[in-house]
Amino acid sequence: MSPLTWKSLSASARNAALQRPAQKAQKRTAVIVAGILGIVRRGGDRALRRLTAKLDGVRLTSLRVSAAEFAAAERMLKPADKAALRVAYRNLRKFHLAQRPAPIRVETTPGVVCEKVSRPIECVGLYVPGGSAPLFSTALMLGVPSQISGNSVRVLCTPPGRNGKVSPWILFAARLCGIMEVFKVGGAQAIAAMAYGTKSVPKCDKLFGPGNSFVTEAKLQVSRDAAGVAIDLPAGPSEVMVIADNSAEPAFVAADLLSQAEHGPDSQVVLVAFSAKLAARVQGEVDRQLALLPRGAIATRALANSRVILAASPAEAVEIANRYAPEHLILQVKNPRALLPKITTSGSVFLGAWTPESLGDYASGTNHVLPTYGWARACSGLGLADFLRTMTVQTASPRGLKKLGPVVERLALAENLAAHQRAVRVRLEKLTVAAVHDRRKNNRRRS
Repeated sequence: MSPLTWKSLSASARNAALQRPAQKAQKRTAVIVAGILGIVRRGGDRALRRLTAKLDGVRLTSLRVSAAEFAAAERMLKPADKAALRVAYRNLRKFHLAQRPAPIRVETTPGVVCEKVSRPIECVGLYVPGGSAPLFSTALMLGVPSQISGNSVRVLCTPPGRNGKVSPWILFAARLCGIMEVFKVGGAQAIAAMAYGTKSVPKCDKLFGPGNSFVTEAKLQVSRDAAGVAIDLPAGPSEVMVIADNSAEPAFVAADLLSQAEHGPDSQVVLVAFSAKLAARVQGEVDRQLALLPRGAIATRALANSRVILAASPAEAVEIANRYAPEHLILQVKNPRALLPKITTSGSVFLGAWTPESLGDYASGTNHVLPTYGWARACSGLGLADFLRTMTVQTASPRGLKKLGPVVERLALAENLAAHQRAVRVRLEKLTVAAVHDRRKNNRRRS
């Protein structure tokens, strides 16, 4: 990772320095994914089994995880393992419970009341990456907010291992969250199954979860299809940016970079340092720690797509971070809280030397499903609100209609929408007739 000095780079060189690696193969990925979506739509469960055999090397007789498999998974985990999962579950639940929206009720005009209420999305599809690193933590990140939201149908898809089984960690995490509809399907084919439905897999209203470039592309394609489904956010290959000043501990910085590089070869890590000396020390630590990692070969491939950028000042480092819009941003600087107000685009921010990104990945309580590819410029990380839909409600009394109706009539006619104006006018005329009738009735009583 040869350092690049930001102030000496041209505009095009800066764009190249911050490009994500998966974007280079996006056109090819899109074509492959479109083919998989079509195969699943036409072939249903049979296509899912065929694709699982071809892509995952596993032949399945049943796509759905059985009750016996759930029970076996629980027996396989050590008590300490289950205790650790329960701690993560409790912290996630505590943080997400605090996000419950309060209903809003406002009288905007005397006699006109506007409200906003929330309802759970009926059926949600939860994608949990598997394969070489089954991300049981993602089962918690998706399962906890969907449990709190009260989604009536929750479908979880995850790739099976070579033995045709789902990781016991994923199954125990799913059970903690009350999820029993788990299917052994991964990749773009899982997204297709939940988007369009098969005989086994229910069609969902909204899909959630991170994945590789193929999963991300599949989510984007089904979200653009009128027959498809809504999605949470573009959450693809993992990425982290670390801003480190000269007070940073090189071993900490290197560990944080490698923690994301080991996710997959299409992951990206970026170091923004204030001196070449610190960058060199971090590089030395990366080399030393890389040799100790079981997934060192994967991390090495990711590092080939990674960057070291030298910034002239904290302000320039913040400018780089906001331009890159990282999924994870770690501020290993002397006063990280001072930089936080200037950070405008990041999925999740980690402040200080003692806050590794791993805390957020597993058990601090925040959600690790975050926007990637620079989508943090416009998208937020996953939260409770994503599993809910909101509705506005309005009520007008006769008094309220008489007060606001003439205003609406004028505005409707200004837009040449006479039927809109008429919907108000017929009611006002009715109220006028009723008022005249009441006056006559009262006069007769007095006489």
